Amino acid sequence: MTNNRRVVVTGLGAVSPVGNSVPEFWKAVCSGRSGIDYIRGFEGEELPAKVAGQVKDFDPAGAGLSTSDIRHYDRFSQFAVAATLEAVRQAGLHSGENIAPERLGVYIGSCIGGISTFIAQTKQCLERGARAVSPLFVPMMISNVGGGNAAIHLNAQGPCLAMNTACATGTNSIGEAYLAIRSGRCDAIVAGGSEATVNPLAFGGFANSKALSTVDNPEEASLPFDARRRGFVIGEGAGVMVLEELDHAKARGADIIAEICGYGHTCDAFHYTAPRSDGSTTAIALRALLAEAGYKPGEALYVNAHGTGTILNDKVETLALKLALGEEDAHRASISSTKSMTGHLLGAAGGVEAIVAALAVRHGIVPPTIGLEQPDPLCDLDYTPLHAVSRDLDLAVSNSMGFGGHNACIAFRKYHG
Repeated sequence: MTNNRRVVVTGLGAVSPVGNSVPEFWKAVCSGRSGIDYIRGFEGEELPAKVAGQVKDFDPAGAGLSTSDIRHYDRFSQFAVAATLEAVRQAGLHSGENIAPERLGVYIGSCIGGISTFIAQTKQCLERGARAVSPLFVPMMISNVGGGNAAIHLNAQGPCLAMNTACATGTNSIGEAYLAIRSGRCDAIVAGGSEATVNPLAFGGFANSKALSTVDNPEEASLPFDARRRGFVIGEGAGVMVLEELDHAKARGADIIAEICGYGHTCDAFHYTAPRSDGSTTAIALRALLAEAGYKPGEALYVNAHGTGTILNDKVETLALKLALGEEDAHRASISSTKSMTGHLLGAAGGVEAIVAALAVRHGIVPPTIGLEQPDPLCDLDYTPLHAVSRDLDLAVSNSMGFGGHNACIAFRKYHG
């Protein structure tokens, strides 16, 4: 085993509230288009929230899923496979042809898994008894099955792991995949997260824990770093990337999107929902990441912040960035929260936001934090309000924080050969 192998990104796949492919998604976030709107599909329900970041016009058959797949997969699993197939198409990676099946892995996690299946089958059990529960209940509901189904589609016979670190799931999945390739355990891994949690049970749980925005106006519901913020907006979707060992990618002529160059993760060990109030443990993860990525003070840095729009998260994340970077470099960094446009995709958030970070450093574009019109004095960094900006970036970071105290961050640089 070695820890010196370089790891690059060769494919991206996304299903999101602002587009069901990476080109659609990237165009939308750069233009500041929001996918947050009034909730559809639960019109007869008394919900504590009126808006969500729902995936629209998703066509699983068009994304490459069979009729049997569609019937047997929960929505979160459909998203995972659709994003995986897009990423692998872009990467041009084919198990058994240009990569050995046992050298190809899948690390796709989910925070909640097949909750829609869980709700439907619980109703069956309560109304008709245990014998009425579908034999597909467990394989549709368990949170690892999105990655498992993706591996079946790819004939990926290497390690298949499903992280669950709440809202840091997608980021930890990519970070652990990076470590596995760097150490020689795999030549390529499809990594990220998937979630489909727009339903009354989730709305009730998050709203009653005081984490959810209950603002009725879609344009004012998700306001990261704004003084008016009142909580996060639930979103859904999937984001994955193909990570590949550099020499393997070069040997087959792959287009290299970016190089992944750092990973940090810690635990607050403080509270099951609230972040540690001084930001110190988040800062430790960020410092480790920056050291591994070879960050030098003064480099042009972009941070895709966790930026949920909750009262506590945004001010703690601001403190953590100042602790990790120092005041001067923290104020010099370009930061934004794309959750202002997508809502919070929970276990998929780290996956779609890693895509943003990788494309930001490749194209030199910092997507905006839309809706940021009344900055909170405690959130006084450059959060790229309202409009995207062009900036020649040296390093891009995606930061995630999750219930249970999980902190995770990953870093990307331009690939220079």
